[in-house]
Amino acid sequence: MRWPDHPLRRWCGAVGVAAALAAGAGAPAPATYSARTTADEPQYLLSALSLAEDGDLDIADELADRRWRAFHAAGLPEQTRQLPDGRRVSPHDPLLALLLAPGVAAAGWLGAKLTLALVGGALAALLTWTSVVRCGTTPRVAASCVGVFALAAPLVAYGGQVYPELPAALAVTAAIALLTGPLRRTALLGLAAAVVALPWLGLKYAAVTAVLALLGAGRLVRTGRMGAAAGLACGLAAAGVVFVAVHQSVWTGWTAYASADHFAAGGELGVVGFAPDYLGRSTRLLGLLVDRGFGLAAWQPAWLLAVPALAAVARASGDANRVRWVLLGPLLAGWLTATFAALTMHGWWFPGRQVVVVLPAAVLAVAMWAQGSRSRLRAVLGLGAAGLASWAWLAVEALTGRRTLVVDFAATANPLYRAWSLLLPDYLEGGPRTWLLHAAWLVTLAALARLGWRGAAQPTENSATMPSS
Repeated sequence: MRWPDHPLRRWCGAVGVAAALAAGAGAPAPATYSARTTADEPQYLLSALSLAEDGDLDIADELADRRWRAFHAAGLPEQTRQLPDGRRVSPHDPLLALLLAPGVAAAGWLGAKLTLALVGGALAALLTWTSVVRCGTTPRVAASCVGVFALAAPLVAYGGQVYPELPAALAVTAAIALLTGPLRRTALLGLAAAVVALPWLGLKYAAVTAVLALLGAGRLVRTGRMGAAAGLACGLAAAGVVFVAVHQSVWTGWTAYASADHFAAGGELGVVGFAPDYLGRSTRLLGLLVDRGFGLAAWQPAWLLAVPALAAVARASGDANRVRWVLLGPLLAGWLTATFAALTMHGWWFPGRQVVVVLPAAVLAVAMWAQGSRSRLRAVLGLGAAGLASWAWLAVEALTGRRTLVVDFAATANPLYRAWSLLLPDYLEGGPRTWLLHAAWLVTLAALARLGWRGAAQPTENSATMPSS
């Protein structure tokens, strides 16, 4: 990818620095009232600590020495069983721990969180560049739309929570940027690296990984580059063999879940649930967006505008065709994974965790849609301001000890959230009111999608020409 000319470089830098600072400012906020981290976060930190100090993933000595007390004062659910050779390896893929190891070595848990804040800044900068150079928006529209989402939940939240979500989102954004540009040798190597990185961050990204790989191979085949397509396929197949071999050696199974104590009896596939109710999970198709506590729009209402934006992308014509499936494919794969494969939509983490990996595609779609008219951009900025205010309010509450970012964030005193949340269904509560609101939001989102679909066929006042590179 060619680095932008000087004016665009300033826009990318400004948005990236703002996103990194916003995430870094919230990094000291506690996850619970007794711990800086919770759920899987301590496991990633212990693995990073082991890599930094011992050069391996065996955390048996870290557990024995209770090294987790610096960031998890309460009793730690260890998650991992002892392997036949005596090792204890966390049931999580290792790339995040490897990324965090330098920060952990330098500044412990805070160093890890600040590392992720820098990843958030890099993600915002790359999204701005991709929006302008690949999707044809102006720098002002790109920076405005990216800023609205990068400085609000959930992206800013995961710049301070120790999960692989932001690094995975960065890998997806890099793949999108490469797939929408000229796929020369260097770009193909970059695409392969981004695709290979995803499963090493988490096997839950397998469907997104497969879609990105197919998009790359499909484009090469369509343009008659059969040798390059075969090379990409062989390279990715070899990477898959290495992935399996390393997991068999280190985790003694096909996946990292093989070392987990809670999957020992039911097998590694227990990560998706031992008796999953897929019909019941289907409510997440809507709930991931509008659930009162864990929906994206609960904390940043501007995510609602992804619905008309994606409908417009789906009907795109002309040059915009080039980005259609590169945006829609990964987003659909990630959303379906979060709906049907994830064990739960709710959990001991900040809302939106399951879909963060593919939210860059939605951000780019919204920027393309907002490019079409000033009224659309005003809608993004207006709704976005409410989301920015919601995160700022919650971050201050968490930093001053009145709330935490995992246990009771939904109890925030923010009047904007408390009023807005009354219009959203609570899928944890259920009952007639929840299902009435569910139906109302289905109708509302269908209407928004129809507006986006119809608007895509009409000329707009600020249309930009897609780049042909």
